[in-house]
Amino acid sequence: MKIIVGSKNRTKVQAVADVFTEATVIGADVPSDVAAQPFGDEETLQGAMNRAKHAQRMEQHVFGVGLEGGVILTLGKLYVCNWGTLLTPEGDIYHASGARVRLPDAFIEPLKNGTELSELMNAYTKRHDIRHHEGAIGIFTNGLLHRQEMFAQVVTLLYGQYLHEKA
Repeated sequence: MKIIVGSKNRTKVQAVADVFTEATVIGADVPSDVAAQPFGDEETLQGAMNRAKHAQRMEQHVFGVGLEGGVILTLGKLYVCNWGTLLTPEGDIYHASGARVRLPDAFIEPLKNGTELSELMNAYTKRHDIRHHEGAIGIFTNGLLHRQEMFAQVVTLLYGQYLHEKA
């Protein structure tokens, strides 16, 4: 089994490799075709679907995986949201979403104005490249859940659906 992940982000690629332990997993730099900072479940899921489609088109007879992180406003509060899509060589499509954690209210306006969460997180933590490490989820869970683990949970849900359908 070969899987192409629609991202070169090591947390996303490793999350897929952690779940599909018997597969060859590679990352590919593909567009999400959504805003750099997806806002809401629909746009974030669309980004995951687009990444999976672009990744799968790179080769024949491979699985494509797209993972996308976004933000969502719910009842006036801001949360991290994340979605994944798995495309099989046979044309089956699976979607799953994962953990959410609240973000500071001060992030709402900058995000609405187009600032990416990664930029806000780097400034908030006074560090660089949070998205390639623990991510916002790691910061706001005090290190109890990291971005790679969060995406691995999404990939586990995708893989579980695939196995269920094939059983």
